[in-house]
Amino acid sequence: MTDDRPLIARLNWYWLFQLAGWMFLPVLLIAMTPGDSHTPRMLGISMWGVAAGLLISDTWHRLLKRQIQNGVRVSWKAMMAAILVLGTIHTAVQTVGYLVIKPFGEVHGVAWVPGALMFWWGVYLVWNTFYMAVQSLRRANRLEQEALRLEISAKDAELRALQAQVNPHFFFNSMNSVRALVYEDRDSAALMIDQLASVMRYALQSGQHDTVPLAAEIEAVQAYLAIEKIRFEERMQVSVEIGLGLEQVRIPPMALQTLVENAVKYGVEASATGSEIRIRAQRMDDGKIHIEIANLGAILPFANSTKVGLVNTRKRLALALGSSASLDLTENSGWVRATMTLPEAA
Repeated sequence: MTDDRPLIARLNWYWLFQLAGWMFLPVLLIAMTPGDSHTPRMLGISMWGVAAGLLISDTWHRLLKRQIQNGVRVSWKAMMAAILVLGTIHTAVQTVGYLVIKPFGEVHGVAWVPGALMFWWGVYLVWNTFYMAVQSLRRANRLEQEALRLEISAKDAELRALQAQVNPHFFFNSMNSVRALVYEDRDSAALMIDQLASVMRYALQSGQHDTVPLAAEIEAVQAYLAIEKIRFEERMQVSVEIGLGLEQVRIPPMALQTLVENAVKYGVEASATGSEIRIRAQRMDDGKIHIEIANLGAILPFANSTKVGLVNTRKRLALALGSSASLDLTENSGWVRATMTLPEAA
């Protein structure tokens, strides 16, 4: 199985930093000492220190990692004690290296030991400080990712709950239409049931997604309007105009359906002469997309309604597409217009 992660994510950063850090010490030593002291024995004792440092620090790293995985908090007191122990062990190992390699000739006395201890304690203080800083950053990143995951889960749950409110509302109204027609024209009622089944199929399938293509939503809306056309006949006229290239624009499922349903209810049904329903989608100069549903009438009739559909649609737009998506309801020259504004990325 191939690893598709970027190269930077596949690198073992721990060992890269380990090798870079410990190899820096002999480079520093070479840079700080005269050229005539760069003997094979001197280089040998330097590499001895590198090997000891890699072994000691990696062993300590494994112990720390096990403690962290077990949920045990490593206090700074314990860390300082560990630094003293690690530095002392390294000094002892380095002493063995001096006795074996003898880079400076025979080792006499112990006057050099305090300086060596201070040096290696300092090295392990730096190592542990960097290690704990990296662990803190990783822990903060994990907590941020977990918070984001929970936020997304909550958002998804809220969106599903809002979608669950839409479908029963729509089907209740549709079944009322079927009931009103079944006693008048059975053939038309049968056709209406077929159209309703098509809309139900779409609602069930689209309910599994946060957004759907505008073309799919328009198809479901047209099936719904075919149902209402049977009911209202010539009282309802429909025009649909979708701008070039907007068929794949993403919108929350049943969002357009909800607005069209309101246009039928408060435009066609509320008027003795009916109303034309205009559906238009276009891309504006600023790149945003406007989807407008217009019907003859006034906003006043909405005052006594619960406005569940409009409030629901606004929330679903915000959840699915972000705060830049909006829904506005306006009245102008006898026309009521519900306009969805979608971000360019939609």
